[in-house]
Amino acid sequence: MQITTFLTFVGDHCGRAEEAINFYTSLFPNSEIKSITKYSDGEAGGTPELIKYGVFTLNGVECKVSENNYNHAWSFTPGVSMFVECNSENEIQTLFEELSSNGGQVMVPLENYKGSGDYGFGEKFGWCEDKFGVSWQLNFSE
Repeated sequence: MQITTFLTFVGDHCGRAEEAINFYTSLFPNSEIKSITKYSDGEAGGTPELIKYGVFTLNGVECKVSENNYNHAWSFTPGVSMFVECNSENEIQTLFEELSSNGGQVMVPLENYKGSGDYGFGEKFGWCEDKFGVSWQLNFSE
């Protein structure tokens, strides 16, 4: 059995999936876009510039993506997020700044929790939403 993150870009986020995966794969090491299949002209759910199905990796972890122009009553929610264990304070700082900038938002400021009642994850933690509406929890433990 394999469990994979699947991001569906709908509503205001529809049309931004390719931009998002290019952004994500540029931020994380050992990442790549493996495949992108776009809708055919006239195909239900999308137009030729939209991703029907795509596969990419973030630091070697496979993720899948799709987008469609159906009128869904849902989109991304902070209740489900990408959780990233960072390897250094510099890495967590850089990722947090990049993900929360240019239209993103900070939900829990990146702070050092060492000795001050952490969230139970580690010493430095922050939670943000990126410009595409995807939520990210970033954690660093020594």
